[in-house]
Amino acid sequence: MEKPLLVTDFLDRARQYYGDKEAVVATTGDRYTYEELGERADGFSAALAAHGIEKGDRVAVLDPNTHYHLEAAYGTMQLGAVHTPLNYRLVPADYEYILTDADVKAVYADYEYAEKIEAIRDDVPTETFVTNDTAQVDGDWLSFDELIAESTDYDRPEMTEDELITINYTSGTTGDPKGVCRTHRTETLHAYLITSHQHISDDDVYLWTLPMFHVNGWGHIYAVTGNGAKHVCTRGVDAEWIFDTVREEHVSYMCAAPTVLNMLMDYYDKQGGVETTGDVPVRAATAGAAPPEATIRTVEDEFGWYLMHVYGATETGPLITTSDARRFFDDDSDDRFAVKKQQGIGYLGTDVRVVDEDGEDVARDGQTVGEIVVRGNQVMDRYWNKPEATDEAFTDRLEGYYHMGDLAVVDENGFITIQDRKKDIIISGGENISSIELEDTLFDHDAVGDVAVIPMPSEEWGESPKAFVVPAHGDADDPGVTADDLIAYTRERIATYKVPKEIEFVTELPKTATGKIQKYELREKEWEDEDRMVGQG
Repeated sequence: MEKPLLVTDFLDRARQYYGDKEAVVATTGDRYTYEELGERADGFSAALAAHGIEKGDRVAVLDPNTHYHLEAAYGTMQLGAVHTPLNYRLVPADYEYILTDADVKAVYADYEYAEKIEAIRDDVPTETFVTNDTAQVDGDWLSFDELIAESTDYDRPEMTEDELITINYTSGTTGDPKGVCRTHRTETLHAYLITSHQHISDDDVYLWTLPMFHVNGWGHIYAVTGNGAKHVCTRGVDAEWIFDTVREEHVSYMCAAPTVLNMLMDYYDKQGGVETTGDVPVRAATAGAAPPEATIRTVEDEFGWYLMHVYGATETGPLITTSDARRFFDDDSDDRFAVKKQQGIGYLGTDVRVVDEDGEDVARDGQTVGEIVVRGNQVMDRYWNKPEATDEAFTDRLEGYYHMGDLAVVDENGFITIQDRKKDIIISGGENISSIELEDTLFDHDAVGDVAVIPMPSEEWGESPKAFVVPAHGDADDPGVTADDLIAYTRERIATYKVPKEIEFVTELPKTATGKIQKYELREKEWEDEDRMVGQG
């Protein structure tokens, strides 16, 4: 028989079997059972319906990792409306683009970020504005808690697994974000996969150090809920607080970007060591380029945690590979570092390949470089309103596979290791930064004649944007503007995490005979002391 795969099943199951069990430890100090979480989600569904939200309408959520985010997400999806989480690190102009592009009908925004929406609310199609603390927000906003107290009655529409249920906006190689469209089916199967590969069970206590807006928290808003495990919410990450919470709440599992791991290791070193676990072992998943051996050694040997290295992209669910292949290493041997530093092997049901420019698989020699491509049930349906970008993403080297833009090698066991990036993108602290967007911003300054932006190595973020600037009058020794001036200029116009960390004035940029900037030469010089030209971010 066939049963539709619907994301609403996750909360339904938790309410059915774990209704009286603690579901959420809120940032307010409140604690909610799964039945209480479900009732609050029902209240938001009812409130949205009362304000005219229907199946297929887009509802945006701008929130740190609080219980409100979970309630708004499920409340939206129970109506068949499309959950559209927003990166809280963006600037008002970004939100104006996204809310307009997705034709968002309603937005819930945490009080700390609502002012960014208030600044552009007259320029977007959104009609309903909700926050969790109206006293701290200017403008005409509805109270989340007052709305959900009015009623929990709503009509859940008929839904099918191939219908759109989330749009996750991601920065690409061009300035405008792209809306990654995901269906009930893709979200559900990805949640099943991380349940298996991340070993999630009902006695887990999950600490939300990973932003919920990042592809729905890498699918953990579904997997943790559906398994009846416990969510411990956060309003940000602080090393001391994380260690305290791990001990007090007996956290067993978290996802930690390399920047979070670096923060924890720095605090641990400065304190001369702290207690790193509660009553249960801790496992942590980190993603992206290979974690340094020193990171793995500290997390596992000193913290006593088990580290899992995974890899993916917003477009792919995100997770498609893992290096947690324990038949290939011994937990007590240093041999494990060589395995765990790789992106690893494909998830169940996931066809991951590394192919040359003709779409042929590269040799399994650990040396021949190709592009990573993937086909799997967790891969996105399409880009929102961008058919040409969708077609390119699935057809460039190999028809029917999503092209990751990462260049890699494959060893004799089929393990993938990233070497470089094909796309003009910088990944800093887990955030995508468009080199082109940053270049365009700098070009608008009168003192800038030409510019190229590349990633430079960063101990804190893995990699950070660096700009090479040719002054408008051509004199690199007297550019007519300071690096600090240009950095301040960009900070006023784009999200803070996109701002260049360093600017170098040069007389000219390396170019081909046809005038194309050869960024590869700049990157080779910047990364000459590194093993590969990608950071641990």
